[in-house]
Amino acid sequence: MNDIVYNIILVEDEKDLNNLIKAYLEKEGYNVISYTNGEDALKNVNQKAHLWILDIMLGDDISGYDIIKRIRESDDVVPVIFTSARDKDLDKIIGLELGSDDYITKPYSPKELVLRVNKMIKRVYTKDTQKLIYGNYNIDINKRIVTKDNVELNLTTLEFDLLYMFLTNKNKQFSRDDILNIIWGNDYFGNDRVVDDLVRRLRKKMPDLKIHTIYGYGYRLV
Repeated sequence: MNDIVYNIILVEDEKDLNNLIKAYLEKEGYNVISYTNGEDALKNVNQKAHLWILDIMLGDDISGYDIIKRIRESDDVVPVIFTSARDKDLDKIIGLELGSDDYITKPYSPKELVLRVNKMIKRVYTKDTQKLIYGNYNIDINKRIVTKDNVELNLTTLEFDLLYMFLTNKNKQFSRDDILNIIWGNDYFGNDRVVDDLVRRLRKKMPDLKIHTIYGYGYRLV
């Protein structure tokens, strides 16, 4: 991908799957730190990571939800991918509410997870010198930072991606399916309610954004 070695923390209590995913990611050139229980992961939650992969249902009393809450206390930006044996819209929505960036349902192909990791790493860490201005908001595409009155706003990866989509397509109407495909990718098969939730969170953090709702269809930034 480039000369940077990206650190990925994998939390998966199925030891065989943990070892398999670790091997696939290391073959791809990543440095992988893996844990098989939530307690060990929580003890090391402040480790430097470029991406986390969290199983929601772990073997001990600690869940992936508990871990992401701790992660987000100190880092609002690092990407988090949830994995789960339960394919439920509620799990996905809760994950997004807590700040996750992707969700993959078990059983999944290790190659599919690697592709999602590659896509996420490229999206978040690829260099770009472009800067944008919207009203009092200053958006640094390179650093993926948004400021207002010299105060930095903490946007998650998906929130920033949605903002960038709107800013580079002002006055264009996007259906919910369009947004699902652009932000989550064509291989995402979740409910489009996650789009409404993501827009709601972006509006809350950036209330001066003029995101218009097109009822029964989608959204447009003006």
